[in-house]
Amino acid sequence: MNWWNDFSSTVAPQLLQATVETLWMVTLTLLIAGVAGLLFGVLLSTTRPGGILQNRVVFTLLNLLVNTIRPVPFIILVFAIGPLTRLVVGTTIGDVAGVFVMCVSATFGISRIVEQNLVSTDPGVLEAAKAMGASPVRIILTVLLPEALAPLILGYTFVFIAIVDMSAMVGAVGAGGLGNYALVYGYQRFDWGVTYATVIVIIVLVQLVQYLGNTLAKRALRH
Repeated sequence: MNWWNDFSSTVAPQLLQATVETLWMVTLTLLIAGVAGLLFGVLLSTTRPGGILQNRVVFTLLNLLVNTIRPVPFIILVFAIGPLTRLVVGTTIGDVAGVFVMCVSATFGISRIVEQNLVSTDPGVLEAAKAMGASPVRIILTVLLPEALAPLILGYTFVFIAIVDMSAMVGAVGAGGLGNYALVYGYQRFDWGVTYATVIVIIVLVQLVQYLGNTLAKRALRH
């Protein structure tokens, strides 16, 4: 029973704290990047050639920005934008710095997901809305977004899981959470039990989020 005593008195409290830290970082990132990515995605969709807000300059600049940031592997991005991170949050280590980098990466990933889902909207529906005299803003709010709601929910579910992966990687720069816990208390101490416990927590978290996302998407399709 020694292993159980060690787990309940030491591992479990530390694992719980790491899980809370991960959920805090992931949730905050999803809220900030979710809104920013949605705005960028809507602009990419509506300012492209043939869009309801067609603007070649805006579309080209946004498209270039997304294509520049999005392909960079996240762990490289963490160090590549270190000067910007320090300028914005005052440091390149810790939870706040980790959240900032995750927000940057997730924003551009979300923007592309949003754009792809909005572009697939039936053109006939948009033409009908235009014929009825709806303004571009009204079309976006009452046609584009509602039509793409179910795919967007699944897209955001995918992003949430990706952000969980990011939160594990920023553990390398002392950002806390499950990644830092597995690295410091598992890998560096050759304690595979801690590593496997962390993996199990992440798997359970991902399964719960995926189930919730699928359920919400099904409800959105019914409506």
